[in-house]
Amino acid sequence: MFYIAAAIAVSSSILAVTRKNASHALLYLVLTLLALATIFFLLGAPFAAALEIVIYAGAIVVLFLFVVMMLNLGRASVARESQWLRPGMWVLPAIMSGVLFGVFGLSFLGTENAAQIEGVMVPPKQVGESLFTTYLLGVELAGVLLLGALVGAYHLGRRYLDERREE
Repeated sequence: MFYIAAAIAVSSSILAVTRKNASHALLYLVLTLLALATIFFLLGAPFAAALEIVIYAGAIVVLFLFVVMMLNLGRASVARESQWLRPGMWVLPAIMSGVLFGVFGLSFLGTENAAQIEGVMVPPKQVGESLFTTYLLGVELAGVLLLGALVGAYHLGRRYLDERREE
């Protein structure tokens, strides 16, 4: 099951990056996030899986979808995306991904030499308490950052729509 979820995560990630329509790319992003949640669950981290679904596949993607719908970019943006997605643009990311996969593969081959990570089980209550006490400033800054991104997208989209109306 792990390998099936991993294959779905990798293929839907590739599809999310290569889609020219932003709504289709967001649907593949949701599929990627759900596959990652499945992987977390299979690895024995059900709390991380639930957070993956609720926070990322739920709240963040809904925010992205709201911005895409608000901007209503249309066919001009699809044509612009086609120009940006030239085959030469994939060379450097492909090399970097290959290096990462190589490192990941080598980590499985050399497990006796690799440093072992000693983990401690942390209950969800302790995660919540530390998020809203010790790391409260970071949580609030992340919220302000998302709000700023939403306001910026609105103003950029409004300018684009105003220019389109003048034409």
